[in-house]
Amino acid sequence: MKYAVKYIKNTFYPLIVPDTMSVEAGQLVLVRTEKGEEALKVILVNPQISKMWEKSKSKPESLTVIRVLSQRDLQTLDDIKKEEVTSFFKCKELVKRHKLVMNLVQCRITFDRRKITFYYTAPERVDFRALLKDLTQTFTRVRIDLRHIGVRDETSLLDGVGICGQPFCCSSFLRKFATINVKLAKDQGMPIAPGKISGTCGRLLCCLTYEYGNYIDSAKGMPPIGSTVMTSDGLGKVCYLRFMNGTVAVKMEDGKVKEFPKSDIEMVDADLNVEIETPVMNGTYETDETGIDIKQLEDDRNSSTGNV
Repeated sequence: MKYAVKYIKNTFYPLIVPDTMSVEAGQLVLVRTEKGEEALKVILVNPQISKMWEKSKSKPESLTVIRVLSQRDLQTLDDIKKEEVTSFFKCKELVKRHKLVMNLVQCRITFDRRKITFYYTAPERVDFRALLKDLTQTFTRVRIDLRHIGVRDETSLLDGVGICGQPFCCSSFLRKFATINVKLAKDQGMPIAPGKISGTCGRLLCCLTYEYGNYIDSAKGMPPIGSTVMTSDGLGKVCYLRFMNGTVAVKMEDGKVKEFPKSDIEMVDADLNVEIETPVMNGTYETDETGIDIKQLEDDRNSSTGNV
């Protein structure tokens, strides 16, 4: 496998190029997908990656090249992109007219113009029969697909950059959404505030799940917060933990806070008169200054549908 293309949610798909055809990296080609004909950019695959990919049992199905896009095809593609914008707002106006509780996310038209897909999010199931009737009258001789997606799916579809400064996990390498709850954030010592632990989708950060194992491994051998420990500088109480650094912050009897490697401290059974601010860990959900209930950030049935 020499070439690939990026398709839904930036997933790489192996590209089958007929022997009678020649393609180059960066070219736009027309490929046949389950949704119809799509114009996608050719990507050159690293030989080492290609060998690993060939052995993989979970790689996506290959897509076959129909032809390399000509100048006329490029003009058609540009026209389709403009049509998608106008079609989006036409549909949005119809949604408003029918007073439907749904948020239109994106409109996509296949290159062969045989199918138009409208992606939307909604808190509950929507009866769009009347809307569909109007859409069929507005967009004639084309198959119309109204597709309900979750808020996580919406973010992965639109793409963007997270608070970490990296591209969204959901639109780069993450393929399936795992269940996430506030406990994961608390166990990792994250500040329980919406702006710190939620993503653009308005749900808890996906990385809280797949990074959780690293924190659990790092937490082994660390004393609980509030416990009394013996350090090289004397007795103190554990006030917070730095999992990734493997260090423990200890508030000494003189009120100073010092950090020690977890291997350099020892828990002792002693009652030390040192006050520390311990985080709330009783399972209740806190609210920040904006008054947002943290529980609202957890998964619900409308977070992800996998219907992209």
